[in-house]
Amino acid sequence: FQIQERDEGALKYLKDIKWCRIDNPKGFKLEFFFDPNPYFKNAILTKTYHMIDDEEPILEKAIGTEIEWLPGKCLTQKLLKKKPKKGSKNAKPITKTEECESFFNFFSPPQVPDDDEDIDEDIAEQLQSQMEQDYDIGSTIRDKIIPHAVSWFTGEAVQEDDFEDLEEDDEDEDGKDDEEEDEEDEDDDEEEEEEEGKTRKKTATTKKKSGGDGQQGDRPAECKQQ
Repeated sequence: FQIQERDEGALKYLKDIKWCRIDNPKGFKLEFFFDPNPYFKNAILTKTYHMIDDEEPILEKAIGTEIEWLPGKCLTQKLLKKKPKKGSKNAKPITKTEECESFFNFFSPPQVPDDDEDIDEDIAEQLQSQMEQDYDIGSTIRDKIIPHAVSWFTGEAVQEDDFEDLEEDDEDEDGKDDEEEDEEDEDDDEEEEEEEGKTRKKTATTKKKSGGDGQQGDRPAECKQQ
């Protein structure tokens, strides 16, 4: 999920987030504490994760608080108005509500139907993926957001994440530079080998020529007849 711009007004009233373990069934619970606000009546919104095995976490189901929205303040739905078609007897615009992206959808997690044996395979995979993503968000809030709440509030945690990304980019660039240097060294070595080869050929040719001249010079001079 992502925090939308329209969520920001309500999230300004969020004053604390806590978590606790639960034993029966095993799992954990997140609690979001809000000051009185013009968006909903709830003072606390909770999200509870029930696990099949606490040591090797397998999510059984997640349960969220039902938000009591005040009239016209629901952030998980938007109101659409459609103009009537030309010539229609009803001149009034048609209004309908539509689900929309919101942080507060976090409290309406995907649910496994009671008759899960009848679920289509593709739908089952999609549901499994949604549940895993939902658990990842909950565990991230528990393990990273809550323990470092002050850093997130001041913006330091976001900056640290940016620095980590920069370090990864630098490592990638260093790796590329090293590869380029290795390639250049290999090219230089090849050029040196070629030059050495040419020098050897020249030397061998020169020796052959000098050897030929030497053979002629070593021949004894013919005696001139008196």
